[in-house]
Amino acid sequence: MNANRLVPILAASLALGACSQMMQQGTSAARNGAPLGTTAPEVTEDTPEAIRAAAAVTRAPAPRPSARATAAQLDTTTAEQRQAAATPATAAETRLGTTVASLGDATQPGFWIKTPLVNEAGVGRIVNPANGRSAQVDLLPLGGAASAGSQVSLPALQLLGISLTDLPTIEVYRL
Repeated sequence: MNANRLVPILAASLALGACSQMMQQGTSAARNGAPLGTTAPEVTEDTPEAIRAAAAVTRAPAPRPSARATAAQLDTTTAEQRQAAATPATAAETRLGTTVASLGDATQPGFWIKTPLVNEAGVGRIVNPANGRSAQVDLLPLGGAASAGSQVSLPALQLLGISLTDLPTIEVYRL
């Protein structure tokens, strides 16, 4: 086999191995529906009903370790969750601003956005102003300037009607 064909195969193998190791290390976080390295907002008896309802929509189980790198296999949200996440919140919202969105870690389940527009985890909504579609999401802090971009979960981008390779500007709201 010539070297030009071997390099992509080795690169893919290393990437898959790293993903597998990251998924194994993050199993407990993934089981809780939280992206690795972040903590989803804690929901307690004292949490307002609107936020409890939104948090129930945004969480999903981790993809199976055998999942291929296809959107259909990595998106573990249910049809009911997608429908509920697409329904705008009935509680009052605060507009946090706009951000350039990119696909975050596609292996992390649920509806979430990692954004420098928040300093602490919470629940909110993101909107694609190009088509008006929205998604309820967990708001997760991401270091950097407020003008820096944000990472969005695969199911949330799909719900907004955004191609996984696009870099659109979206609106971010907190419940």
